[in-house]
Amino acid sequence: MTVTDSHVVLLATGGTISSRSSQAGGAVASDTGEQVFKALGSRVSHPVRVLDVFQKGSYLLTFDDMLKICAAIQEVLKDPTVLGVVVTHGTDTMEETAYLADLTHSDERPVVFTGSQRAADSDAPDGPDNLARAIAVAGSMDGRGKGVMVQFAGTIFPAAGVRKSQTLRLDAFANPDFGVLGQVSAQGEVAMDGSGRLEALPLPRPGGGSPRVDLVAAYPGSDSILMHAALEAGAEGIILQGTGSGNANASLCAEVAAAVASGAVVVTSTRVDAGPVVPIYGAGGGGEDLRVAGAISSGHLRPSQSLILLSLLLRINPDRDRITEIFAQRGRPPEPSA
Repeated sequence: MTVTDSHVVLLATGGTISSRSSQAGGAVASDTGEQVFKALGSRVSHPVRVLDVFQKGSYLLTFDDMLKICAAIQEVLKDPTVLGVVVTHGTDTMEETAYLADLTHSDERPVVFTGSQRAADSDAPDGPDNLARAIAVAGSMDGRGKGVMVQFAGTIFPAAGVRKSQTLRLDAFANPDFGVLGQVSAQGEVAMDGSGRLEALPLPRPGGGSPRVDLVAAYPGSDSILMHAALEAGAEGIILQGTGSGNANASLCAEVAAAVASGAVVVTSTRVDAGPVVPIYGAGGGGEDLRVAGAISSGHLRPSQSLILLSLLLRINPDRDRITEIFAQRGRPPEPSA
């Protein structure tokens, strides 16, 4: 392949798909992108150019690491011969990086995240099959205009709303609220439905200021100590993982009011698997009390992606009204197609 040929770019970042057993114990991300790609053999539906971003387990990634991946995506898409991009990534935080990439992606060409549940040196690794299917999606015309996607075990999900739903099973991801975009067969046949997209947000540079955003959970017997500690540590944003439709208690609600009064942004999400955050209850810390205290609803976004969106917004436009508006836009699933 010459540099003028149409091709898919593979950005390798580590994860289980690149991991092998280490002498120190446990699997470690060690294979380069070329090694990950060579495991495919001849199962490639488009020419591929491989670039290494880094080799890390995704549980180790920082927000700046995720920004670096997003910057690499934007850089390779400057080349008009690139059909699309595949990012190999660990599954632990794939939902966060893919969502950040989607928030800042303005190109029509597909970006597809994938990885594996089994290490490269396991008896039956699932990485090669996932990678082959992701390359097929990234090079397809059907993938254009769909934003950033996650492809796993043949199912193609939009990045918004996607989450890891199984710790070990091969079909590791789900998207209860934002749905499924389509399927890709083992032979690389892609079938996808249309998908609306929102305007891309700016991508800040890594290291250009890192406002602290913390996640605090509500649970039976929880109090305000952890949220107060986060604010004392300098948190400019808090994601409150509520119960039910986004509820807490009187102690947490009082701390939310104090946090908002001090200038911090608090967003209420939920630990529940599906459905929106809706302010309903008003008895000593329910969702309506949190709204009155100044908390912003995450809509259908779960805590992991709410944290990514708030972290990005605090870097590019910390205006509270604008943050509220964008959460209302981004937290709403697309309308079902007629």
